[in-house]
Amino acid sequence: MSNKINASVAIQVLPNTCENKEVVRIVDKVIEYIKSKNLEMVVGPFETTIEGDYDELMNIVKMCQIIAVEAGAESVMSYVKINYKPRGEILTIEEKIKKYIQ
Repeated sequence: MSNKINASVAIQVLPNTCENKEVVRIVDKVIEYIKSKNLEMVVGPFETTIEGDYDELMNIVKMCQIIAVEAGAESVMSYVKINYKPRGEILTIEEKIKKYIQ
């Protein structure tokens, strides 16, 4: 794993399934996968934000689709926001939200 933080990604994974419990179960599998990467992350009610090296994050985004399908989703829609700064470092998650955390 690279220590370079030149990108952050917010990803919302929406499995194609009718049951709310099944959506939660599949999304939990995706979050479990993201967490296994040991990157800085914040799970929110609509999306999960992670930060690190751009190439590593793009691979994680790709794998989130595969994990969701392997967990039982017939298909998946994902919404991704990417902040990329190839020279230097981005504002970190902590820098963005620390004043709001109590």
